[in-house]
Amino acid sequence: MNDQRKVKRPPSLLERAADMFGLDPAANAPTIDVSNLPPEPEKKAKKAQPAEPVTEAPQAEIAEPVVEAAPAVEAAPAPKPSPRKDIAKAAPAVVPTRQGTIDRERLAARGMIVPGTPVTGISEEYRIVKRELIRNFGGTGNRPILPRGHRVLIASANPGEGKTFSAVNLALSLAVEADHDVLLIDADIAKPSVLEALGLDDGPGLMDALADPHLPLGDCLIQTDIPGLKVMPAGTGHMHDTELLASARTEALLGQLEAGAPGRILILDSPPVLAASPAAVLAGHVGQTIMVVRADETLESALRDAIGLMGACPHIQLLLNGVKYSPGGRRFGTYYGQGGA
Repeated sequence: MNDQRKVKRPPSLLERAADMFGLDPAANAPTIDVSNLPPEPEKKAKKAQPAEPVTEAPQAEIAEPVVEAAPAVEAAPAPKPSPRKDIAKAAPAVVPTRQGTIDRERLAARGMIVPGTPVTGISEEYRIVKRELIRNFGGTGNRPILPRGHRVLIASANPGEGKTFSAVNLALSLAVEADHDVLLIDADIAKPSVLEALGLDDGPGLMDALADPHLPLGDCLIQTDIPGLKVMPAGTGHMHDTELLASARTEALLGQLEAGAPGRILILDSPPVLAASPAAVLAGHVGQTIMVVRADETLESALRDAIGLMGACPHIQLLLNGVKYSPGGRRFGTYYGQGGA
């Protein structure tokens, strides 16, 4: 006899973090709330009134076929069009003038995703995380398009909880997407670590571009040997970094970085929220924030304080880092030949 019972999927790192701290990310996530969507039956009700144009002047008959053509387009299963993509196509893309090769041995030594190697458990975990992020700003299913959802801030309450580890892994995972490319921005100005994690050379970056509007933006970008991944270093430290990040110049700069690249995703590695003020400012420039929490270390009180400071971002989710899996838990790598058939 066949048992048709549905097998329950193990919770992801996002879901486990929410359960552990009793914080429901959906409470801050307008993308999951479908109550504001217009009900479909109302649209079809309007279509079922062909008698009105017939009784009026012939001009109404000309308008009728135009009205009928619109629902046919809306009924298609394709994702909702993003106005951001139309804006991005209107301007040329910024071309990086610097090249860099990612140190794969360094990534492997740190237990991170290594491009071009067989699938591992951690690479599969970040596949799940990135799918959630893409659904949020792509308007798939019943979810409306999340404004600026393609800008994702990776933060943590305190240092040492894994925000840079998560930002780099997420960027590496997203970089192989067919419909997107990634710009990883090191926005931890006081203690930048993205370049060190990837093994890339330092140089001008975010703060240099903000402080000097005449500096060519391409000089502040690194094209890595992964076609879908570009990196913007933190750049030269500035005593007024918070003020510069809070200025209109930052929003204009992010718009320039998106120009000519309608599928681009910006990943910003934030400073710790409770240790540096720029984190709360950066939250106002993004549509999604991933708050990294370290298993058995992050205090709930610290996490709640940090989330309270990030109120400028409309969508905040938790990501569990440093978790130890039980022997009976999922073992993604085994399916791809990492641990047996």
